[in-house]
Amino acid sequence: MTDRKPVLYINDEKCRNSYSCVRVCPVNAIEVKPQKAHPFILPNRCIGCGLCYVSCTPHAISFRDSMEDVKNLISSGRKTAALIEPSIASEFDDITDYRKFVGMIRALGFDYVHEVSFGVDLIAALYAKLFKKAEGKYMITANCPSIVKLIEKFHPELVPNLAPLVSPMIATAMVVKELYGNAVATVQIGPCIDSKDEALRYKSGTPVDGVLTFVELRQLFDEAKIQERLVKLSDFDPPHGNWGALYPLPAGIIQAGGIKRDMVSSSVITASGKEEILEAINDFDKYIDTIQHHFNLFFCHGCLLGPGMQHHNERFLRRSLVRHYAEKRVGKLDKNLWEKNMEKWSKLDFSRSFTPNDQRIPEPPEEAVLEVLKIIGKDNPEEEINCGACGYLSCRDFATTVAKGLAVPEMCHTFNLRNKQEYIETLRQTNRKLADTKKALKESEELARREKEVAQSASDMMNNMLEKLPTGVVIVDNYLKILHSNQSFINIIGEDARAISDVIPGLAGADIKTLIPFNVYNMFTFVLKEDEPVVSKDVHFEDKMLNISIFPIKKNKMCGAIIRDLYSPEVQGEEVTNRVSEVIEKNLEMVQKIGFLLGEGASETEQMLNSIIESYKSKKSSLQNNLKKP
Repeated sequence: MTDRKPVLYINDEKCRNSYSCVRVCPVNAIEVKPQKAHPFILPNRCIGCGLCYVSCTPHAISFRDSMEDVKNLISSGRKTAALIEPSIASEFDDITDYRKFVGMIRALGFDYVHEVSFGVDLIAALYAKLFKKAEGKYMITANCPSIVKLIEKFHPELVPNLAPLVSPMIATAMVVKELYGNAVATVQIGPCIDSKDEALRYKSGTPVDGVLTFVELRQLFDEAKIQERLVKLSDFDPPHGNWGALYPLPAGIIQAGGIKRDMVSSSVITASGKEEILEAINDFDKYIDTIQHHFNLFFCHGCLLGPGMQHHNERFLRRSLVRHYAEKRVGKLDKNLWEKNMEKWSKLDFSRSFTPNDQRIPEPPEEAVLEVLKIIGKDNPEEEINCGACGYLSCRDFATTVAKGLAVPEMCHTFNLRNKQEYIETLRQTNRKLADTKKALKESEELARREKEVAQSASDMMNNMLEKLPTGVVIVDNYLKILHSNQSFINIIGEDARAISDVIPGLAGADIKTLIPFNVYNMFTFVLKEDEPVVSKDVHFEDKMLNISIFPIKKNKMCGAIIRDLYSPEVQGEEVTNRVSEVIEKNLEMVQKIGFLLGEGASETEQMLNSIIESYKSKKSSLQNNLKKP
């Protein structure tokens, strides 16, 4: 066996967090933690009962796949023997004759096909002897691997009470190995998932080399396209079993051993199914001196409804199918040959031992349990309704499991219901707030749209008016990149600026130092650095005399300039001095009004223009003197 995955595990991609697996697990072997997206099966605690596998409707729980291992054994060249559980009568009710079933098994490539019912007969006879010699020590049967794990892990004090006998599966494999030699590969085929782990318990001289569930066997039939109508009749290889064919029924092994079963004289109590088993082990542990019976235990309701089967219901129908099959097999049995085989093979050593493997978690402190009860709304004993919807016997049991870190409060039905009601009310209030917010947002969007239209209109008006000013206007950032300039500025600067503006309207993004003299560039740098204006400076530029005023707009971030060509016709001569001053004032007032229209969106431009206006008023007389110079 090369695959060593846990016998049961959860596929996170399929898991829908229904927690049905957690609720049915009899030993709290499935961990649920807030930091994990999905439940997780703890292999050390798992007893392989398969209840989680059966209960998971999204089919997110899988068991260890043995099909590839078995196919490799069949194709390896070794002789292979199939060991068939008598539960075939319950599982393969669609096959009309068991001999057809045996033929299908041989068609897969098995050299030998043996029935485990003979191993049941051997072990049942040994149980009859063991019970007679018990002398006051009461035993628990060890045929079901999940029962063995349950006791070893969670009731280790009862390990000495486990009957020291191998299971019928192992007994049958031992007989087959004796028949054909240890080189033969034995493959158990049955309804039990945990038989896969049971086969691994024998580290030396492994009696069972592979284990297939009936579910896997059906898949192999489908892959190989093996059908009942395509195979010949074939019988099991001897030795054949007797009443061991009743093994799928919980008390079948007791009847196979000829042990009395009546309520008065029988020394054995049979229990099956999760609820009965947990109660039986509890009572055996506490009251066996009063009960004074051996316990025959099977975790499932008999092997006729094992987790490795396609069917997990219609128990009484399947019970009837098993009974009819057993009667048919026993009716054809050569009793004398069977007795000889029993005498011969009973000489094998079918004894075994068990190892305690305590997986019990210490009980949490009472304070922790009370805190969980408070969280789930059960801090008042009257609120402990013990409905069992969480999968635990009582609210306190559930709270204890949560305190151990194996469950979460959300598994409590009433806790979830209360949270849901609170969530619905919160959601209702949130929806109401969202509706109000949506209405306010719509009104805000409408207001913003209108304000945007007004701002755009004002911006367009400002740009149009700036373009009509005869005075050059330019605004730059702290990298001396032009943010905005009007046509008058472009015309004053000359051909280079006009060429650039043909490609970049308004020279936006152009570096101003490539367009103006170095000394003017230094003025811009000074204003940005010192946050001080440069007012009415005359500068020769090509064939022009420029009057330049530069003002900070945003400290160390932005500044603007007004530039006039003093040699232009509009500013020459004493006669026009007053007109020029008047025009300047009117232009400045107009710019101020534009800034007002722009409002908050154009506050920087308004600041610049207001600064310009104030400066020009204070320097008006100085400007007139400059214009009179020859």
